Amino acid sequence: MDLLQTLLATLVTLGILVTIHEWGHFFVARRCGVKVLTFSIGFGRSLFRWRSRRSGTEYVLAAIPLGGYVRMLDEREGEVPEALKSQAFNRKPVLQRIAVVGAGPAVNLIFAVLAYWFMFVYGVNAIKPTVTDVVPGSPAALADVRPGGEITAVDGKEALSWESVNLLLASRIGESGALNLRMQYPGVTLPEEYVVQLDNWTFDVESQSPVNALGLVAWSPEVPAVVGRLLDEGVAAQAGLRAGDHVLEINKEPIQDWYALVEYVQRSPGENLALLVDRDGHELIINVRPMVRQTGDATIGYIGAGVAEVAWPPEQQRVISFGVLESLGKGIGKTWQMITLILDSIWKMLEGVISVKNLSGPITIAKVAGASAESGMEEFIGFLAYLSISLGVLNLLPIPMLDGGHLFYYTVELLRGKPVSERIQMAGLRLGMAIIFTLMSIAIINDVMRL
Repeated sequence: MDLLQTLLATLVTLGILVTIHEWGHFFVARRCGVKVLTFSIGFGRSLFRWRSRRSGTEYVLAAIPLGGYVRMLDEREGEVPEALKSQAFNRKPVLQRIAVVGAGPAVNLIFAVLAYWFMFVYGVNAIKPTVTDVVPGSPAALADVRPGGEITAVDGKEALSWESVNLLLASRIGESGALNLRMQYPGVTLPEEYVVQLDNWTFDVESQSPVNALGLVAWSPEVPAVVGRLLDEGVAAQAGLRAGDHVLEINKEPIQDWYALVEYVQRSPGENLALLVDRDGHELIINVRPMVRQTGDATIGYIGAGVAEVAWPPEQQRVISFGVLESLGKGIGKTWQMITLILDSIWKMLEGVISVKNLSGPITIAKVAGASAESGMEEFIGFLAYLSISLGVLNLLPIPMLDGGHLFYYTVELLRGKPVSERIQMAGLRLGMAIIFTLMSIAIINDVMRL
């Protein structure tokens, strides 16, 4: 069932994003008088095919939903009858060609704005960014940050949830200088301001959040060591653990909560663990040997078990919502924040500040799509918006084969008054294919390593 849900969520996610991206190209092409031959969602063998009698456009739904394309009439791809040459893409003015190519990424970004707008109008459930402790020796501790308060702003920008705090902190990875935190404490009228000094602030973003790396401990409810979910192929399920089992001891050492369970398992890769569990009022021993997982420079244990759902008290939750017009501004602001964060991350990856291990491919997308769909419509729409922004931004990069590569050539043509030579375009195409193939290979390898 989990696999089926993941597959369905992935198909829906990719189907929506590919459709709106290609529709952007299609819509503007038609408005510019370009004849569209094919509008395809997916690649490979056709599952459904229909041709419009009025426009002659063929609509295709193909078997591999990892992309799509809009094929337009173009003299560079074949013979074009004299009567149709005015409808050929290559015959259109350069500004119209720029509009057609840029429309796909632009629609992705517009979709994200509308998705965030809808979420802010409807209301977003969030956890208040309350700090319960500060790790000794951490950047936050050196700045004398006092626990017990709620973070209300980072570098002067409002923070209403842990998600917004993490996003604002993520933009400072690899940087030096002052980071400003504003915190509000119970019973105190005015907030307190802290200046945290960063010095080439880096950490393993795969295993640690920016909040944790800064030395801040987020408030969380008591989490008993009760198993909620199990991976079918995990050693926990194979050993006989079931959802609802309450782990009381490991190797006769009492386990107070889920965090203690995780810590014990992680420090015991490959070792035999005797778990004393309470199952429906009956105690039994289950022997589990954690699998070995490499995370950064550390080797940890992993059993493939997830925690049971824990209810958060109302005082630690808030609903973030705004009026219809204000939500539009918030949606634009959120989209711009994600655009700048993605571009900043790409640049820092090129600089070596962020590891290429953080690149993700189709397997990770599928897993996150399935998890977000299971978490509810709010999480799924948020994931769609983020992925749509990523698709839009990456397609605008000036890499041949991508929309951004074509936009670069057309911009050069606009400035020079003549097209870029076929020889240069073919060389760029080969370079673009090499870059994309390399990035996809790294992303897929990363996905497999995470599995």
